[in-house]
Amino acid sequence: METSTTYSKSLGEVNQSIAVPQNAPFWCTLKVFIGPGALVAVGYMDPGNWITSVVGGATYKYVLLSVVLISSLIAMQLQQMAGKLGIVTRQDLAQATAAHLPKGLRYVLFVIIELALMATDLAEVIGSGIALHLLFGWPLLFCILLTVLDVFLLLSLMKLGFRKIEAIVSTLIATILLIFVYLVYLSHPSVSGIFQGYIPRASILNPKQVGGHSQLTLALGIIGATVMPHNLYLHSSISQTRKVDYDNHNSVKQAVRFMTWDSNIQLSLAFVVNSLLLVLGAALFYGHASDIGAFSQMYDALQNSAIAGSVASSALSILFAVALLASGQNSTITGTLTGQIVMEGFLKLRLPQWLIRLVTRLLALTPVIIVALMYGSQEEVLDQLIVYSQVFLSLALPFSIFPLLYFTSNKKIMGEFVNAKWNTILGYVVAVVLTVLNLKLIFDLF
Repeated sequence: METSTTYSKSLGEVNQSIAVPQNAPFWCTLKVFIGPGALVAVGYMDPGNWITSVVGGATYKYVLLSVVLISSLIAMQLQQMAGKLGIVTRQDLAQATAAHLPKGLRYVLFVIIELALMATDLAEVIGSGIALHLLFGWPLLFCILLTVLDVFLLLSLMKLGFRKIEAIVSTLIATILLIFVYLVYLSHPSVSGIFQGYIPRASILNPKQVGGHSQLTLALGIIGATVMPHNLYLHSSISQTRKVDYDNHNSVKQAVRFMTWDSNIQLSLAFVVNSLLLVLGAALFYGHASDIGAFSQMYDALQNSAIAGSVASSALSILFAVALLASGQNSTITGTLTGQIVMEGFLKLRLPQWLIRLVTRLLALTPVIIVALMYGSQEEVLDQLIVYSQVFLSLALPFSIFPLLYFTSNKKIMGEFVNAKWNTILGYVVAVVLTVLNLKLIFDLF
């Protein structure tokens, strides 16, 4: 198993900062390892997922729930590999790329992932800005500019310890989950329809459009918005926040095992949230897909009895906006952390943390501010910008998946923790299929 001593620790201020009990019962140990998976799961329920999932339900009812399920299983596989890479090699994915791949390829991958981070941050900035605008009525541009304060909020939280960040993120996830459970409960969905929706159907491959979207296009949109490249870099870093005795083989094995438990539990919650988004679209908005293509339209639709029926009320729309704000805030925390991980890992920069995080956020804010200045309060244009950001993420995804598969299937790098052969084959099949499907999505959109 190869490790490199030429690179500093990933997220050095929190690396190996959380003590793990020795010889403790399963549940006590799991409690200590629970946390990083929550930060990872956030990326699977960010504002970029909302429109595709809700519109998918509003257009085809429960049919696309099977796509949500498949996407979640793919995410579990890839995130387990990313977390394992960090624990075993003591390098995050960016550091491993810089250490093991040719210099020219390393810089190409750096540019691609930086652009992907901008696209990711862009969705979170727009989601948070629109949520603040809907809740408080402040000018949209002011609300967008206000999101830059997230960077300084994160800096303050880091001083409190990584467990505090995990607790805050988990609380916001719980808020989102409870709000959507309540909204779906009020919408009285078809239970049998939901269970049938999780069974894959050949009709999903049908290119015929309904309401401007084919099942295939929406399915690819759900996959593209769910499996995101920045999460692989994030997980490979924050999986290293727990103390591991690298002189003790059992300690490393334990860390990998409980990281997997944490990741799968939290991604299961993300699966539930994404399912609820689609179910809400099916139960409340079926037949009105053209009326809910933007966040503000969804907000208004929840107050419109002609669309949401007898459950329509201003209280429901406020709950929706609160959940959107929580989602945006959660995602900005993890996106900013990933910006630091990528820049330090690829370039070995020793810049102040606040500067790295501020530059990352300003790069994401620039296109949003330009569009906001050009189109003023036309939120639909900003929502369309989110859609195009998800398209770019789809294009960037293979450039993160293939290096991850290469590293974790290489015995010289991973030692005995190398992927099982079946897992490697399945991983490459998934990567190739995702690449082809995402290219198909891009072709359809343009």
